[in-house]
Amino acid sequence: MKQINSANIEDFLDKVSNSRDLNSARKLFFSLNEPTKKLEEGISLCIKQHSTQFRKSGEPYAIHPILVASIVSFMGGDDDMIVAALLHDVVEDTNYTLEAVRQNFGDGVSKLVEGLTKIVSIREDKLVPSSDKNAKLRTSALTFRRMLLISIEDVRVLVVKLCDRLHNMLTLEALREDKQKRIAEETLFVYAPIAHRLGISTIKNYLEDLSFKYVMPKEYETIDSYINEHKQQLQINLNKFSTKITELLLTSGFDEDSFDIQKRVKHYYSIYMKMQRKGISIQEVLDLLAVRVIVKNVKDCYLALGIIHTNFNPLISRFKDYISLPKQNGYQTIHTTVFNDSMIIEAQIRTFDMHNTAEYGVAAHWKYKFSGSLNPRLDWLSDISEKELNSQETDDEDSPEDLYEYAKDSLYAEDIAVYSPKGGIFTLPRGSTALDYAYEIHSQVGLKAVDAYINKVKVPLLAELKNGDIIHIITGNEAHYRCSWLNSVKTGKAKAAIKSFCNQKLKELNTEIAIKILSGIFQIKEDSILNWLDRENLRKKVGKAAINSEFLKDIVNALKKYIPKTFFLNSSDKYLVQKQKFDNIVVYSNHQVSGAEFDYCCNPKRGDDIMGFRNNVNVTVHHKFCERAANLMKDGEEIIFVKWTRNAPHRYKIILNLENKRGSLATFLTFLAKLNVDLVAINLNENNENKSDYFDIVVELGENIDAMDVKARLKDKFKIIEFASLNDAYNMTE
Repeated sequence: MKQINSANIEDFLDKVSNSRDLNSARKLFFSLNEPTKKLEEGISLCIKQHSTQFRKSGEPYAIHPILVASIVSFMGGDDDMIVAALLHDVVEDTNYTLEAVRQNFGDGVSKLVEGLTKIVSIREDKLVPSSDKNAKLRTSALTFRRMLLISIEDVRVLVVKLCDRLHNMLTLEALREDKQKRIAEETLFVYAPIAHRLGISTIKNYLEDLSFKYVMPKEYETIDSYINEHKQQLQINLNKFSTKITELLLTSGFDEDSFDIQKRVKHYYSIYMKMQRKGISIQEVLDLLAVRVIVKNVKDCYLALGIIHTNFNPLISRFKDYISLPKQNGYQTIHTTVFNDSMIIEAQIRTFDMHNTAEYGVAAHWKYKFSGSLNPRLDWLSDISEKELNSQETDDEDSPEDLYEYAKDSLYAEDIAVYSPKGGIFTLPRGSTALDYAYEIHSQVGLKAVDAYINKVKVPLLAELKNGDIIHIITGNEAHYRCSWLNSVKTGKAKAAIKSFCNQKLKELNTEIAIKILSGIFQIKEDSILNWLDRENLRKKVGKAAINSEFLKDIVNALKKYIPKTFFLNSSDKYLVQKQKFDNIVVYSNHQVSGAEFDYCCNPKRGDDIMGFRNNVNVTVHHKFCERAANLMKDGEEIIFVKWTRNAPHRYKIILNLENKRGSLATFLTFLAKLNVDLVAINLNENNENKSDYFDIVVELGENIDAMDVKARLKDKFKIIEFASLNDAYNMTE
């Protein structure tokens, strides 16, 4: 077994960054590899094919693949991976074909190159503007899907791709500022989480810190300035603590060569995330320092833990034993935080085997041959593959964004371990609920879950889980479509299952609703409607009529011909579907409607899927998944087409008190105008006793105006009694 020096990766990447010409790149490459015929031919072909190409920095392009191959080699990649890294841009950027790669370097290299080529990572000149969030999400999602689906066949493709991205980030300063930010954003939100899931912390940490510098430069500078300002004292504290640990281990029976002590200031991005989670400043982060104790075996881990806890006061709430409860990516380490004099330091304890796993993840399979068990747990890749295949088989229109969101939720950075009643271990993201656990067991368990018990205490299904909880789920016989809970669960599996079941249920509902809407329009039984639809081959498409008013009109026009002629005696326009608009709702019907109101049983909010029931000349609106609405459907209540108004004005009712003096109202209205707020109506209620006036005012706010900002600025200058939204169906106060 080979032990790892903590300075190795830093020293090596310094050499990579300083290799700015072909000779130094070649020298670094062959310092890591024996000059075999295969590698010599690979590097020669790389240089030849890229001879006319240059990077933005002006350097020969071939330097990039050579240094990527060097990083792959440092990570323990085999010859096929190293050659694939050398040739990863040859097929895409030159006339050299994939078949030529196969003939000259074998099937193994050609398959890896093919996988890397298929990913087609977005080049800096093709990246969408950072401000365009929807387009940015889609492009990142497409890259993400290609990466994951290709890597399912061979995870080595991902490792090479991560090394490629690491070198790109090390040389990002050559690009324009806007391009730097776009590439860094994609790295932070796509590549770093994948490195984490593969357990390659060496690459993950560098990708995060390098991205952090470009994505949030001010926040990075705050941390960097603080660390540099206190660098000397921090280093003194680290040295003191590590010296104490070394002395304690030696006096407790450990030999000098049986353990290694590593010390460091924590990574900038991890410090920033801690600041965000806790809402604190850099000065308030207690454990900026970390010491790692690496020993030979598991028994020694717990002996070292005992020595540390005996001699330093631990913060029990910060103790985590990932040796007995490994993370899903195979990570095993004991974490404890202790007081040492006036400082707080995190101590990590692991074996050398565990260290190799933590630093190199799946790559540890190739880099080190050791006795310990390595379980990188790549079932998240299988889950993603299964989701993609299922969506193709069921013709489900899952977008790349859906897969991206699902995968991102599967790449969570912070895990907790919980137990089943029989002792089974489940790893979930921090913040997961009992319902997440239910879906983790099986989608049917989540769908039919009715009750949850945490540590034998009954809790709501959305109760948040804590590390070490024992959860018991009670299921019923019926499926529950808790679509409003979609944003309350944390795991990709739970979200995907809820969304899938709700989409399927919604399709069925829309078909049923559309048939009932048509039945109401023609005032004829549903059996007849179904017969007409069959004759027009519209049975499978009719569900669209529940959500698309134009399609509803088309179907009505297509079915008119089946009405007996005697039905036309009253009016030729009897079946003309017309638009009738109200405050929040648009109704399409051949019946006259006087008003639309919301029932309070289900509280539909703008954007929710809704349906309407006709009651003479009025319409009552429900959420489509409302239980009362389902009962009304069963009872045969007539259904009418409804949808939200496209761009409802953001209207608010303001009640304010103004002093009864000349110009006070004019001053208020002038201030409203400065805030770009439009006055719709005003009602004065005089109050002579207090010599003040109360006004009821209705205003409209533009799409880009923040209501809470307007409210706050008004309250600074005027006495606001009430500020209520009129856009909400229930006029709820903001």
